[in-house]
Amino acid sequence: MNPLKTKTKDVESYFMDFTKMYPKAYNKKKTGPYSKTRVILLNGLEFESNWFMHQFARHCDNDELKREIAIIRKQEQQQQKRISCLKPINESILETTIAYEQLAIDLTATLAQNDTDKNNIKALNFALLEDFDHLYRFSNLLMLDKGEDATPLVGKFTEIMPARPTIAHHRHPIDDVKKPMNAKKSALYSKLVANIITAAEQQTMNYYMNIAQWYKNDLGRKLYAEIAMVEEEHVTQYESLKDPTCTWLEQFVMHEYTECYLYYSCMLEEDNQNLKAIWQEHYEMECSHLKKAIELLEKYENKNYESVFGDGEFPTLLKLGTNKEYIRKVIAETVNLTGNKADYIDVNKLSDKANFFCYQKALISDESLVPSHMVIDKIINELGSDFRYQDSPNPIKDLNNRKRDNVKVGRTKVTK
Repeated sequence: MNPLKTKTKDVESYFMDFTKMYPKAYNKKKTGPYSKTRVILLNGLEFESNWFMHQFARHCDNDELKREIAIIRKQEQQQQKRISCLKPINESILETTIAYEQLAIDLTATLAQNDTDKNNIKALNFALLEDFDHLYRFSNLLMLDKGEDATPLVGKFTEIMPARPTIAHHRHPIDDVKKPMNAKKSALYSKLVANIITAAEQQTMNYYMNIAQWYKNDLGRKLYAEIAMVEEEHVTQYESLKDPTCTWLEQFVMHEYTECYLYYSCMLEEDNQNLKAIWQEHYEMECSHLKKAIELLEKYENKNYESVFGDGEFPTLLKLGTNKEYIRKVIAETVNLTGNKADYIDVNKLSDKANFFCYQKALISDESLVPSHMVIDKIINELGSDFRYQDSPNPIKDLNNRKRDNVKVGRTKVTK
């Protein structure tokens, strides 16, 4: 499929009225997990697009160009408002959070398995284990506070058990910055991966940053704040994969192409007819936006779109689904990794004076006061064991004890 061949109207024709901007929300009990995750993904996509264009405008001294950007940005805002209101009023903060983490897990695993860029794959696999552990922590909070089993929410497509413990995710900032790709030499799919995962993780970070203050108890507020700091690390990692030498207009064109790609992918996979119709409408809008962005690239930089995304044909489309075996393999092979500047390293191979240990010491004065650990410790004390949904024992022996939370794996050296 090529978005440039999709028939569209003039950009000005796509403004929505307030009725269209407030759609019918999905039924949380009847809507499948991946429909919910697509809503979150596309909401994050629009948020990323909007704020990219605001930053573009703040670094642009051409008023005519800024007005062109403002038109598209206003429509992206309308799309974002429409998507965000698809979440039903009766869906709790934690229920939505479970969907956020399931998206992070299965999106990351899917992208990693289809990419060929080794740098991208290492970054995806590294953060995958951390989002997987976050699902486990939030699911235990759901059981603690609501007495609710998170298994139906994930539809048994995603296991719920520990991976690299969240306490081990806290790294020195310099170890989250990775080597960027060369956009001129990178495969189109790899460029899409960097755009998509940055938008998705940024959406998660923003959600946790803003929702922490609204949670009903101190432990929940602390957990959201802690994991929001990890999401900051993930955003730093993923955005650093993108080529910083691309011009603002080249980035603009790639943003619009990414939106076309995701809406088309989601439209094909969606089985909720109300959502499918919205994804189809937004896809057409984004095709129009893409054509306008290309027009601006040609006008102001005298460049053609082929230099950004080739002939326009979509590469492998995104299909969200279960990735249990792949995730178990990544856990087994990489659970002890931590960041090491542009690369990753087994924590056992780090110098005792490494930045990772210095930052851990500065941040964590008492392990028992780390929120992600406190949640598991509390549920074990109250119910006798943690909450899990797993098809078989954890591939890491040290993570199989359900009566004691492990705070050492991926964090401390194994003494021989």
